[in-house]
Amino acid sequence: MTILHSIAAFIVAVGLLVTIHEFGHFWVAKRLGVKILRFSIGFGRPLWQRRFGSDRTELVVAALPLGGYVKMLDEREGSVAAAELGRAFNRQALWKRSAIVLAGPMANFFFAVFAYSVTYMLGIEGIRPVIGDVEVGSVADGAGLRKGQEVLALGDEPTPTWGNFTEASFHYLLEGEPLPLEVRNPDGTIAHLQLPVGSGAIDDMAGGRLYRKLGFSEYIPEHAPVVNRVIGGGAAARAGLRAGDVLARVDGTPVTSLSKFIGYIEAHPGQRIDLEVTRDGTTSSVEIVPDAETAGGRTVGRIRAELKVPAYVGEELRKLVATERYDPLTAIAKGWRRTIDTAVLTLRLLGKMLVREASVENISGPISIAKFAGETASLGLSAFIGFLAVVSVSLFVLNMLPVPLLDGGHLMYYLIELVMRRPVPESVQAIGQQVGIALLLALMGLAFYNDLTRVL
Repeated sequence: MTILHSIAAFIVAVGLLVTIHEFGHFWVAKRLGVKILRFSIGFGRPLWQRRFGSDRTELVVAALPLGGYVKMLDEREGSVAAAELGRAFNRQALWKRSAIVLAGPMANFFFAVFAYSVTYMLGIEGIRPVIGDVEVGSVADGAGLRKGQEVLALGDEPTPTWGNFTEASFHYLLEGEPLPLEVRNPDGTIAHLQLPVGSGAIDDMAGGRLYRKLGFSEYIPEHAPVVNRVIGGGAAARAGLRAGDVLARVDGTPVTSLSKFIGYIEAHPGQRIDLEVTRDGTTSSVEIVPDAETAGGRTVGRIRAELKVPAYVGEELRKLVATERYDPLTAIAKGWRRTIDTAVLTLRLLGKMLVREASVENISGPISIAKFAGETASLGLSAFIGFLAVVSVSLFVLNMLPVPLLDGGHLMYYLIELVMRRPVPESVQAIGQQVGIALLLALMGLAFYNDLTRVL
């Protein structure tokens, strides 16, 4: 069901964004008097088609939902009746052709502004950026980070959530510059710190390992897990554990989280473990030998007990949740700024990849996009709209690249035509088309390779 959910979210996302992109071309072309023959969402065999309007334009939904196109009347693609020559795309003035081509990417740009604005009005929930454990002797330790500090701002950008912190940090990570942090200490005092990030930080952030590499973690409330239910016949039942028991220590070490306890049990199959258990206010020691079971091709320990976190942990977690919400005018202003910032960052990251200062592993394909589509759709409407905004900006940037076949490639030809006072010869455009196909196939192959590498 998770895979089907991701596929459905992917189809909805791509279908919507492609429709918006192609509608930009369609709307401007119609306003400038160009005849539209077909408006297709997807490529390949038509699954559904209808005709509409006085021009009997063909509306098509095709089998491959990875793009779309608007087919206009054009003498280069077939004969045109003399009465309709004035409505052919190739007969239009340079500024009209440029406006029609530019309209698609700009539709994605303005949709991103709209989508970001909506998320700011609905409210973006996140976890406050409170520092967890700091490794002694690490970069974070040397910079002055301490457990319990909350990051209030990164440079001039407020950071109410870890998501804000990540977004604000990309400008510095791309240049390898230290992060200028404003933090609030546990005692309420304010401090300003410089956190060095080193080379390769953008790849570390994309790979989810930057914080660990710098020597700190996000704060998670510490707690000892509680036994919710004991399953008969397992190690927990043999050891005499009961519902309500608090698992305070394992082999003399305090248990600070449910995940760490489970990890410890899994790492000791068939081995005796000393548990310190608190029951009805009384602490006692219990010996338990986890059953050895095979999971994921390896042998792990299992005690066959259902565990839960204490009730107070949920309350503490709720205190860490922050919501970023604004009035409509502020939300629109922030949506506009975030769209521009995201587009600029995407371009800079592409530039870093070209000069090999950032890994091409950061390029994602349809599998990764489908995965994120499913995850954000599960989180709620605001998260999914935010995902649509990110992908829409990516489509804007991609289509504006000066690569033949893309809108940016056509605009490049029109710029040359403006300078040279004559159109680029069709023979040159044909060669450019072949180059563009090769580049796009290489990019698609790399994206698929990265996706498969992540999956496998």
